[in-house]
Amino acid sequence: MRKGRFKKWNFVPIFTLLALALAGCGDPRVSALVPQGSNARESLYLIKLSAYIMFGVMAVVILLLAVVLIRFRAKKDDASIPKQVEGSNLLEFIWTSIPVLIITVLAVVTLNLTFSMAQDHSDDPNALKLEVIAHQYWWEFRYPDLGIVTAQDLYIPAGKKISVELYSADVIHSFWVPALTGKMDTNPGYIKDGIRQNVNRFSFDAETTGVFLGKCAELCGPSHPLMEFKVIALSEDEFNRWAERMKEPPAKAASAQVQAGEQVFQQNCMSCHAVDATDTANRPGPNLANIGNRLTIAGVLPAGTDEERAESLKKWIEEPNRTKPQNDVPGTVVMPPFKDRLNAEQMDDLLRYLMEQKIDVTPPKTAKGN
Repeated sequence: MRKGRFKKWNFVPIFTLLALALAGCGDPRVSALVPQGSNARESLYLIKLSAYIMFGVMAVVILLLAVVLIRFRAKKDDASIPKQVEGSNLLEFIWTSIPVLIITVLAVVTLNLTFSMAQDHSDDPNALKLEVIAHQYWWEFRYPDLGIVTAQDLYIPAGKKISVELYSADVIHSFWVPALTGKMDTNPGYIKDGIRQNVNRFSFDAETTGVFLGKCAELCGPSHPLMEFKVIALSEDEFNRWAERMKEPPAKAASAQVQAGEQVFQQNCMSCHAVDATDTANRPGPNLANIGNRLTIAGVLPAGTDEERAESLKKWIEEPNRTKPQNDVPGTVVMPPFKDRLNAEQMDDLLRYLMEQKIDVTPPKTAKGN
């Protein structure tokens, strides 16, 4: 008896532990349940609508099941056959039309929101034009109307539509900022008659200022889960000031150590990287303009303070493959390790030079999604 009762209820502690574990899962920085953009808000509306309909159907089914179990349960000494309702046109019409109605409602709402979120604002003079180029394993952001290029930290003005053109430099990736918008693939393509083919376009916005976490949502190689970036939404005035400062040439080295670091950079890094945001050449590595103000190094290493940022830069430069395993494929451009190429003095000079590459526009410190 006791053994049977245990078998009957032994799922309860397992279910409780599972529920507690799942309740602690998730990162609010990548949550679509806290929307901060119009696309994310519409996606959440569709999620809620689908959930409400599902729970409503479950409630009706459970209620009908309870009624049937209670009202029509077999009575003692009653061997009669219940009334048969097979062939009832009314019942068949009801249980056929209800699912059709539910599917129709969901289809209409889904299609409407899908086309709404996929609107192309490339011809909107008030929208900010943006090119997003995905690489293994980092993100490049180009502002064609502003003539500037950056990487990893995407600056946008809050309250303004961002018209995005997405493509990939290698394999298929997927641009995703859960708090602001849904996923959109970046596809490799080619140029025909001066026009890039296989390009995806969509628009999104940030309704509030803040810092929001973005990720690659398409399995693209060994460092796919580390292919992160930040979207930094500033007020329009702050964004315009950031853009003007980014257009300015890099500041002249103010000290002998920074000058020495500039020489180290030119001798070892300049073939792949630039520190000038107006350098629009297609370089193998990310543009390092404003790297002294980056929220993370290589997308994943901490950079909360100058000391932490310098330490992360050193870790990345010395052995990048330990942080982000790269593709060991012939023809693939990878970040080489500099641990044995630079001595301690050269590394310190290089770090000082890179830390000087910053502008005086500071991202929000207490931002939703940060």
